[in-house]
Amino acid sequence: MYSSPTLSRYIGRQFIVWFCLLMVILLAIVLLLDTVELLRRAGTKPHVTFGLVVEMALLKLPEIGQQIFPFVILFAGMFTFWRLTRSAELVVARAVGVSAWQFLMPVMFAAAAIGVVKVTLINPVGAVFIAKYEQLQDRYLKLQSSTLNISRSGLWLRQTNEKEQFFIHAELVNPVTFELSNVIVFLFDADQNYLGRVDAPSAELKDRKWELQDAVLNRAKKDPEKLDSYTIPTELDMATIEESFAPPETISFWELPRFIHTLETTGFPAVRHRLHYQSLLAQPFLFLAMVLFAAAFSLRLPRRGGTMAMVTGGVLTGFVLFVMTDVVRTFGMSETIPIVMAAWSPAGISLLLGTAALLHLEDG
Repeated sequence: MYSSPTLSRYIGRQFIVWFCLLMVILLAIVLLLDTVELLRRAGTKPHVTFGLVVEMALLKLPEIGQQIFPFVILFAGMFTFWRLTRSAELVVARAVGVSAWQFLMPVMFAAAAIGVVKVTLINPVGAVFIAKYEQLQDRYLKLQSSTLNISRSGLWLRQTNEKEQFFIHAELVNPVTFELSNVIVFLFDADQNYLGRVDAPSAELKDRKWELQDAVLNRAKKDPEKLDSYTIPTELDMATIEESFAPPETISFWELPRFIHTLETTGFPAVRHRLHYQSLLAQPFLFLAMVLFAAAFSLRLPRRGGTMAMVTGGVLTGFVLFVMTDVVRTFGMSETIPIVMAAWSPAGISLLLGTAALLHLEDG
């Protein structure tokens, strides 16, 4: 039987109200706890004021809020269906021929819309805020001037153009100016044939090119050639280099594809950023799975003890989902499994399990 638009709007509105209420409550709790934690960390740093601590807590709040979205969706769906079941509104809807799948549709549509808004609008805003938070944390709490980290073997970069490939190695890097020291550049043609090398005491990044000072060019079967400067074109700039060492959460969803391409073409590892991007794409489907789980827990509650069973089931589901996501993400980061599989498995498995649970409860 056809489900009326009025009923769909009513159920969808109930879900959105519960979602907003739970999100505000949880964000307030998170803000309080995070402020206390930042105050503890700033206790031995007298130059960090209370106002700065509150500012940092507020800047961090959107990022933490994005992490709790799936759980808010789950509990908002559970409370929505629980309330409608307890008030017999869903009983009346079932009596006139409306199936569970029909009154689930407005909630699923709302959850998917929230997922799209979260990825396309909230994530870019949160990326700006968390990037600012990281800067303040490094400056005032960690007492660092840069988030740049270099391994013990130095820095390796790869630059390419239509005719040549350059592999750049530097032993030391100035984290402020990003000047490279003790630089060696290995030259290859487009077919990976070795052409020679360039040695220089330093290199600077200027106007999308590396400028090597007092370089010595060594080509096969030729005498070494001393040059005042040697330039290598690059797609990098200072902002890209700094961001490549920062968490992928500090980069907007819309900027991630271009940024990943730049990292991969210049030799920087992009596994974290690719995994984060694919995880963002999977978010709306994960929210749909949370709605299915919520319906499975709350549509057919026993008369006594139903609330406790619902809350317990929701908490266990959230815990299992968190553990599964963390484990699969670890496998993806180590490239033990493909990145796409690591990012989409939690959403896909949850969606299948939620559908199976609801089919079993509703259709036997």
